[in-house]
Amino acid sequence: MAFTSDQLAKLTRDASSEPQTLAAATWGQRLFELDLAAVHLFSRTARSALGKFLAVAISKLGNGWIYLILAPIVLIGLGWQGTHVAALAGLNAALLHMLYPLIKRRFGRKRPFQTDPRLPSLLRALDDHSFPSGHAMTLTGVLAPIVIAWPSATLSAGVLLLSMAWSRIATGHHYPSDVAAGVALGAALSYPLASGVLAYW
Repeated sequence: MAFTSDQLAKLTRDASSEPQTLAAATWGQRLFELDLAAVHLFSRTARSALGKFLAVAISKLGNGWIYLILAPIVLIGLGWQGTHVAALAGLNAALLHMLYPLIKRRFGRKRPFQTDPRLPSLLRALDDHSFPSGHAMTLTGVLAPIVIAWPSATLSAGVLLLSMAWSRIATGHHYPSDVAAGVALGAALSYPLASGVLAYW
């Protein structure tokens, strides 16, 4: 479970009456501190002019532009089957976009740059909540049918997803746990759906 700073504070307040709650608060605090330390480490990689440019550019591509680039690549690379794959990718993205705002509101986790003023925000946030990463979740959902139908694209897809993950953390907008949760949610929904549909389509 990903803890917010408010949840950790509540667990700590309640710890005197519940030994298990104290253990949960301790582990939660340690995980949060590791998460935040990782954001600081990633943030340092975007301090140079080139690092900052790449982090911001990749993040902005994840706002939707990357999918306009992927669509013609898929259509050219897969021919007629590419239309099925593109349709599935769009369906996955739509389903995930219906789901993740509910999760974000439920957890209400503040973004790293809001929690720690030492962290710079390299670009404007699309919303106030950090968990899970919508960029990582949507990209995973879009890439799932592509790699199923086009296995030779798996390495490129992996590099693209890792680049997006790095950029979201380096810009101070997400914790590693946000990105991991986004990838897991995207894969859990989109991979079974894409596998099932492509097996008969």
